[in-house]
Amino acid sequence: MSRLIIISNRVSPATGEGGGNQGGLAVALSTALRESNGIWFGWSGEETENFTGAINFQRSDGVATATIDLEAQDIDEYYNGFANQTLWPLFHYRIDLAEFERGFAGGYERVNARFADTVSPLLEQDDLIWVHDYHLMPLGRELRRREFVNRMGFFLHIPWPPMRLLISLPSHRELVDSLFSYDVLGFQTRDSLEAFMDYVTGQLGDEAIVHDDSTVSYLGRRVRLLACPIGVDCESFREASHSEPARRMQERMRISANGRTMIIGVDRLDYSKGLAERFLGYERLLSSRADLHGQIFLLQIAPPSRGEVQSYQEIRASLDNLSGRINGEFSDAEWVPLRYVNRGYPRDQLAGMYRAARVGLVTPLRDGMNLVAKEYVVAQDEADPGVLILSRFAGAAEQLTDALLVNPHSPEEVADAIAQALVMPLAERQRRWRAMFEVIGKQDVMWWWREFTRVLEEVDEPAAG
Repeated sequence: MSRLIIISNRVSPATGEGGGNQGGLAVALSTALRESNGIWFGWSGEETENFTGAINFQRSDGVATATIDLEAQDIDEYYNGFANQTLWPLFHYRIDLAEFERGFAGGYERVNARFADTVSPLLEQDDLIWVHDYHLMPLGRELRRREFVNRMGFFLHIPWPPMRLLISLPSHRELVDSLFSYDVLGFQTRDSLEAFMDYVTGQLGDEAIVHDDSTVSYLGRRVRLLACPIGVDCESFREASHSEPARRMQERMRISANGRTMIIGVDRLDYSKGLAERFLGYERLLSSRADLHGQIFLLQIAPPSRGEVQSYQEIRASLDNLSGRINGEFSDAEWVPLRYVNRGYPRDQLAGMYRAARVGLVTPLRDGMNLVAKEYVVAQDEADPGVLILSRFAGAAEQLTDALLVNPHSPEEVADAIAQALVMPLAERQRRWRAMFEVIGKQDVMWWWREFTRVLEEVDEPAAG
């Protein structure tokens, strides 16, 4: 087996302690690295006054990591700027929030070149190189320029936008050109893969040769396209949902509910998650169903993120106002309909919360996948499972067709789905749960990394530099 080199913006290997609290992606990639004696390379998250390329090597639970510090300008232009103020909103269909600054684009190119320079001495001839996500799209091109001919794959964790949106990016052609330095391009969904292919046929013209719906040649390179949905660590999360911390949390939520039915949402505080729209849908339900007053409550967990970015400050202020308005209008002395919490919880405690909730409300406006939807299903009691309400615009909707699928922009549709979930018969809840659990179990996070690396290893001849 070839050694696997994983390169991502941040490095978060599993520690081997408290498995229920480890992120599924970290668990899977750490397993892959242990099996191949590989390395996980990325930014430490720390700032340095002057970039030196110094690498901090660590080994934890058999996983080797190599991290670098970045300068303040790098962080501002590459991470806060181009990655999170240009690409993130654009790829999530929010062109109105995207900021197109030349300095951002310059910083993005500079940091990708710095990643390439720094990781180069660590690479060996037969290594498989797997680059992750929108922060590092040009990295494959930078490595090819340094004459690396290794098999290289790239996986995009967020959606790929339609061509008409992508061409608003001044450097859209250069960005797409850089992706053809890889041998395999992975997407979460068939929809994203097809959107990429639409760009290829619509913008690259006769320069690109489309061999079939998953293979295209361009710039002298033949690239395999792969729809490979990421999963959760199904077995370990199922175990976490039966752990003592999960049971304690489930009991605490039962006592706290005081006989009321709990609805749960768990999302990073981000405009792509549709939290304002979710609150409006819940408000619509409360407005139209007075009989539910005092009988239900929504627990929304939304830990803050990227607080230094203006649009994130605005969404937090908006949600504070909206939650206050809803509670002010509908609360009474004994009941608060919306519990809005700006903090995170360990995964085993979340599993207990999921298990206590009759309804899981996962309604992003656009999401590459959304693993909360899968975690909610995995955590359920198979004898008395809850109901998943899922946005049609989450990548998970391609797999979890037995969820109640909704348009998150429609308050009426969200309200109707909640009402339907609250009265759904046990037999139907069990049928829907079994179908979703089977899909999640077959295509878990271990399947995901093995499938991607299998396809990458099958590449006949790595591209020349």
